[in-house]
Amino acid sequence: MPDLRDRLSPGVIVSLIVDEIDGFDTRDLVCAFACAAERGGAVGLRVEGIAAVTAVRERTNLPIVGFVKGTYPDGSDLVTPDLRDIEALFAAGADIVAVDATKRKRPNGMDGFIFFEEARKRFHEPLWADCAQFREGIRAAESGADAVATTLAGCVVDAAAGEHRLPDFELVHDLASSLLIPVIAEGGIWTPEDAVRAVTIGAYAVVVGSAITRPRLLTRMFVDAVGSLYEG
Repeated sequence: MPDLRDRLSPGVIVSLIVDEIDGFDTRDLVCAFACAAERGGAVGLRVEGIAAVTAVRERTNLPIVGFVKGTYPDGSDLVTPDLRDIEALFAAGADIVAVDATKRKRPNGMDGFIFFEEARKRFHEPLWADCAQFREGIRAAESGADAVATTLAGCVVDAAAGEHRLPDFELVHDLASSLLIPVIAEGGIWTPEDAVRAVTIGAYAVVVGSAITRPRLLTRMFVDAVGSLYEG
């Protein structure tokens, strides 16, 4: 993905997470956030779901990293469960598709390593490997990933426990020092300082999601902080 590399680095990719807002058309919200992100200088967008990718593609020329959200049997997040999802995402307009490349076994019994290798054989378009550990990133690169992201580092079954997880800077550094393909810092990027540090230690680009696109969570952070002054 030579041209995409030039467009993405160094820069901020905004992950559009808007499913927490009730009473609104999700596609309209995704498009609104996408337009705001583009005007703010984002170099790309990470978008969940076929319909959302289709809608955003009509509104912007920014590179889109598409994925489909699924779950493992234990309830933890699974990124892009099926090969048919990958095909549909590219058809909808995604420039890159993010795929869970962790070693965990999928509901169909196939572990993430084998699944990613099968995806690489079938699709010639850019594939982005979401990883949690160093060896997973290395394995994904060896299997032909066009980029490796630290998206799943520190994720746990209890989503609430991972809401405020810190960036895994050590993983970003180790992967960036070991791989020739782009390493994307994703997960726990809450401040501009986090983003700068990630790029400084080798990240090709950074993905920022909740800190930009989850107003309910951000409001709760402020409310909790102020409320703590009156506890006890």
